[in-house]
Amino acid sequence: MGEQARATVVFRGMVQGVGFRFTTKRIASGYAVGGYVENEPDGSVELVAEGERQEVEAFIEEVS
Repeated sequence: MGEQARATVVFRGMVQGVGFRFTTKRIASGYAVGGYVENEPDGSVELVAEGERQEVEAFIEEVS
């Protein structure tokens, strides 16, 4: 088992109302990660991902 990691990323801009959470969930299904994506009151979206460091980093890179 590889090194475990947890990443928190806040996305700003046009991320609410455009399918960002749905798209992130679809992308996550291709990686061994867990976590959540939620809309924030200020219009941003917070993403938290956990898993092996390599999987988390690759997932975040693809979402970004």
